[in-house]
Amino acid sequence: MSLDPYQLRKDFPILSETMPNGKPLVYLDNGATSQKPLSVIQATNDYYAKENANIHRGVYYLSQHATELFERTRIKTSHFFQAQCAKAIIFTRGTTDAINLVAQTYGRVNVSEGDEIVLSVQEHHSNLVPWQMLAREKRAFLKFIPILPDTTYDLSKLSEIITKRTKIVAISQMSNVTGTVHDLRKIIDRARQVGAKVLVDGAQAACHMPIHLVDLDVDFYAFSAHKMLGPTGVGVLFGKEEILEAMPPWLGGGDMIESVELESSTYAALPAKLEAGTPNIAGVIGFSHALDYLQKVGMQNIKNHERMLTEYALERFQKIGGLTLYGTEDLDKRGGVISFTLDGIHPHDVGSILDEEGVAIRVGHHCCQPLMKHFQIPGTCRASFYFYNTKEDIDVLIKSIEKVKSIFGRVVRK
Repeated sequence: MSLDPYQLRKDFPILSETMPNGKPLVYLDNGATSQKPLSVIQATNDYYAKENANIHRGVYYLSQHATELFERTRIKTSHFFQAQCAKAIIFTRGTTDAINLVAQTYGRVNVSEGDEIVLSVQEHHSNLVPWQMLAREKRAFLKFIPILPDTTYDLSKLSEIITKRTKIVAISQMSNVTGTVHDLRKIIDRARQVGAKVLVDGAQAACHMPIHLVDLDVDFYAFSAHKMLGPTGVGVLFGKEEILEAMPPWLGGGDMIESVELESSTYAALPAKLEAGTPNIAGVIGFSHALDYLQKVGMQNIKNHERMLTEYALERFQKIGGLTLYGTEDLDKRGGVISFTLDGIHPHDVGSILDEEGVAIRVGHHCCQPLMKHFQIPGTCRASFYFYNTKEDIDVLIKSIEKVKSIFGRVVRK
């Protein structure tokens, strides 16, 4: 089945908004955050208006009902991503929080002086800085999987990078800069050979394609709700149950304890052990409705629609003189993200002029400064698509880029 973006757009109030300058909004910054359908907005509002109570603690109706809605979302998330079990789903504040949780719990216990942590040169800062901090504390070494000119992983020396000293391999499934979707199978298999654990940053992939966590067979998988129609401030860490069971808590406080004495405590079972304090209840309930919406649309349909948009956009981009594209040309190895630069024009200038046309893209280093240094550029312009985007959105983008070139052409001539 295919999806109808024109019909689906009606569910997103912001997509019919007009910008202060009178231009219709063309939202192409989905790599940063997605827009929210009315069902998610209403569910979040309804919680505060009709269902507001803390969870796991009260015996009264509102508390029990809020707890039920919260825990149903955990089960729904487990089913949506075909995880091992609901107890393997840990709610966090986002992908960044989830990765830090693993670094500060599993990492602190299992990484020692002289051990190795393997990353790639294209990681988001959220999947780089936590491991830098851990390596510095433990006197461990960071090693990096390089990328090929087409921005796919260079696995030619994988056995030299992932060795018996490797304890953790932390890699992204889809680049937030280039949209490159990586085949992780060889990396996971090599990690298994040496007994290393694998964490996958799924912040970009989880919202754009079907993810089967049991089949993927990773030890940890992290993603954010706000990139897949849900509220901000909610993330998910999947971990294999036996690994999570052995991990110590990261944060101490309410809800993660079994009993507390003045000088010692015992901890609750999963998942509570790793979810200290009052969570973002409204956000998690809103995320439940986001999952319902995505289930209705179909993740394979979303992937197919974005492939069509990406193919169309790349064809049009390649006709623009003085424009450089970053990422693979193989549509089987990329998602709906396109990064580009215009010769002699700073990305911030491009973004500002596009904003005058109502076009919202992201410009800068995209929290990937090492990758920008690899490309030897200060940053890129990034257009990122979702299922509610259309070919007309891309046409407006292309027309706006031509306006940028025209303006700077006049400036150069003067």
